[in-house]
Amino acid sequence: MKTFAALLTVFSVMIATHAHAQTKAAIEKQFQTWLVQTVWPQARSKGVSANTFNAAFSGVTLNWKLPDLVLPGSKAAIPKKQRQAEFGSPGKYFNRGSVNGATSVGRQMARKHAGTLKSVEARTGVPGRIILAIWGRESGYGRVAIPHDVFEVLGTKAFMSTRKDYFAAELIAALEIAQAGHAPQGAMKSSWAGALGQPQFMPSNFLKYAADGNGDGRADIWGSEADTIASIGTYLNQHGWVTGRDWGFEVTVPETVSCSLEGPDQGRRISAWEKMGITRVSGRPFPDHERRGEGYLLMPAGRDGPAFIVTPNFYVLKDYNTSDLYALFVGHVGDRIQYGVGDFSAKWGAVGTLYRSDIAAMQKTLVKQGHDVGGVDGLPGYKTRRSIGRWQETNGQRATCFPKNGMGLN
Repeated sequence: MKTFAALLTVFSVMIATHAHAQTKAAIEKQFQTWLVQTVWPQARSKGVSANTFNAAFSGVTLNWKLPDLVLPGSKAAIPKKQRQAEFGSPGKYFNRGSVNGATSVGRQMARKHAGTLKSVEARTGVPGRIILAIWGRESGYGRVAIPHDVFEVLGTKAFMSTRKDYFAAELIAALEIAQAGHAPQGAMKSSWAGALGQPQFMPSNFLKYAADGNGDGRADIWGSEADTIASIGTYLNQHGWVTGRDWGFEVTVPETVSCSLEGPDQGRRISAWEKMGITRVSGRPFPDHERRGEGYLLMPAGRDGPAFIVTPNFYVLKDYNTSDLYALFVGHVGDRIQYGVGDFSAKWGAVGTLYRSDIAAMQKTLVKQGHDVGGVDGLPGYKTRRSIGRWQETNGQRATCFPKNGMGLN
């Protein structure tokens, strides 16, 4: 027989569950009202018809599983079931399956679309190998299923997320795409963030950068491989791709060069990096035209992994996706596709048992000491990496520029 206390606990859980369901139902009702009273007038002002609007939101409800949601009227994110998120070595991003798959299929696509790639490169200045690597990373060259209804995703995030204004603008852009008939029937599927098609463009980026690659007068990033290629090239061109320059080079960094010199705000001519003792791992000299240009030190794992001198084009790749590792993956896979290069010369070091919460604690300590870590997020970006290096140098330690167990930072 259950005790009174046990029964009381069960009863309390039942009440809480019922109240939560009631709250969800009420918020769902608010969502439907918001669609009619707020979204519809904005959509209509952009030329979206009632038929398009109604078709887009037919059967759409809030997706409570999406990240970064905030209840209406609250500033706090909806709590999720918490687990300790272990931070892994950056090398995991370059797992064998991902790199080899993107490379092998990329070579097939390079042969299949040689004419289109050559034409797009002539028009935009973006090398075909870079376009292919982005295409492969974003959608597996169109082979990866894209699971979500874009109006459910963007509707949910525009109604209750930490970036409501941003997603509201993307929602209107998605409705404009539907109104213009750009997408084939049933193709308005997206990632959890609302990105569309084979190049994974946010809707506003589709409206700005989608391009016709096959000459049929349409920009179809869902069904046309040629249009996908042209659209990626156009995006990078419009974001400042420098024709004739590479993305970067793997290098050896001597101990006399501090890893705290990393970052796009500490650039210098590549010839100046050479004079400091930095050399290419291949043993070949930097090309003359690159030596005259600006380069930036990149050490994604500090002293415990490969090092690079990257060019402004690396940061154009980061405009496509803000991750250092994403941009590095694209450059590396592009080189493998075209030049047949192997793995990076230096190996990725082991991180050990570190959690994002551990790194966030380090970041908080560094901020208190006056360092700019680029945000307390538990991820060691270049500002966090070099702040660790500067702290190590100040405290008489060898600078490794990467978080490790037992790093006091006091």
